[in-house]
Amino acid sequence: MNVQIQVHAAEAMLRRAGEFIDIANESGLEEPKVVEASIAVAEVKALATEAALLATNKLFELAGTKSTLEQFNYNRHWRNARAHTLHDPVRWKYYAVGNYFLNGVYPPRHPWL
Repeated sequence: MNVQIQVHAAEAMLRRAGEFIDIANESGLEEPKVVEASIAVAEVKALATEAALLATNKLFELAGTKSTLEQFNYNRHWRNARAHTLHDPVRWKYYAVGNYFLNGVYPPRHPWL
């Protein structure tokens, strides 16, 4: 998939998530509205992670083997993107989003979602 397409999709989803957050705040933080906002943010995080990893992989693919040389320090971009997927586990976001849409199960209120 094209990196630019993923980035534009993530930007659109980020705006959408912001709207859900505004709605949740305006509702007085009613649980269903907070859950919708939480799910929307989880969707953005998952897609943005995919875009970041794709972009960093493409950097090495397009720049060739010399781009891996320590003097350029390009690997820091991949490391940073990957570290964020582990620090804020994306795998749980996929689970929570799927469980919400398929089973109607509200995600736990937890910082990693």
